[in-house]
Amino acid sequence: MAKLSPVQLKELLREEAVRLGFDAFGVAAVEAPLRRGYFEKWLAEGQHGGMTWLERNNDRRLAPEKLLATESGEALARSLVVVGVNYNQPEPVRRYRIAKYALGRDYHNVMIKRLRKLAAILREQGGAARAYVDTGPVLEKPLSMQAGLGWQGKNTLLIHPKLGTWLLLGVVVTTLEIPPDEAGHDHCGNCTACMDVCPTRAITAPYQLDARRCLAYLLIEHHGPIPEEFRVAVGNRLFGCDDCLDVCPWNRWAQTTRDTALAAREYPDLREMLTWTEDEFRARTQGTPLARLKLPRLRRNAAIVLGNIGGLEDLPALDLAARDADPVVAEHAEWAVGQVRSRLARGREIQV
Repeated sequence: MAKLSPVQLKELLREEAVRLGFDAFGVAAVEAPLRRGYFEKWLAEGQHGGMTWLERNNDRRLAPEKLLATESGEALARSLVVVGVNYNQPEPVRRYRIAKYALGRDYHNVMIKRLRKLAAILREQGGAARAYVDTGPVLEKPLSMQAGLGWQGKNTLLIHPKLGTWLLLGVVVTTLEIPPDEAGHDHCGNCTACMDVCPTRAITAPYQLDARRCLAYLLIEHHGPIPEEFRVAVGNRLFGCDDCLDVCPWNRWAQTTRDTALAAREYPDLREMLTWTEDEFRARTQGTPLARLKLPRLRRNAAIVLGNIGGLEDLPALDLAARDADPVVAEHAEWAVGQVRSRLARGREIQV
């Protein structure tokens, strides 16, 4: 490939990104502001919960120029190519919910292959390049704002002016100088829809999120028991929570994803999930975001959902799970049995 000017290289990358299936593209300089003070305070207060990996490698996370460096530590990175994939789609009709990003194949696997093709172009042009999809010390959301993809809303998630809240983000860092885009501008105004709808008040103030209260964190990242104070708020959510994304007014322009890899998979009812063996779990979730839960956490979540929405027909499966060898599964199933029986008793009282 002939040597391209920085402007020509950027346009080639943009064209290739579209061809690969990315719906948003932008470039940020490595000097991009990253809300460093907020991030460090957030960590110091323990608001990241059990996500201990966020405590590591912050010399690079907060200084993107060090994402590519010499053996002696000299920073080499100069530009960050940021892309997004629209994952919006209708939710399947079933009695439990899975966050939209997790309905189909694991987006990490889908996006990293495409990002590596962008990285290959940068290498052909004489630069070093490395791709990230939640796989390294990168603050994707503020970088995406600096690359002009949108802005961080009051729920701390990225909002794209034409695609709304439904973007999966990826980054390629390179040693090449590429003209940066104008940073996105905040358009949240006085809106507090995302804050108002949060079932656990995890958005403690505009642009501030306490992960320890967030259902997405509790149902996916958190190991061990779900605190009882949050179990009823889980509702029928099996994996993640989209409430603060769903209500954003900027979704009025949201489009359905064109990416078939993200199309929703079929899953059985919660009663069947409660009886899955390890082999059945792996066979049904391989290559999907649900796989990272592992079977005990999936069964824990299924028990909570049945405790909130289940009926008489669900009690046999819950009674069996309440005797499970895994103490976390057993405890949540026992709680769910109590919730269902209490609900049935209240129903009989009303009928009388």
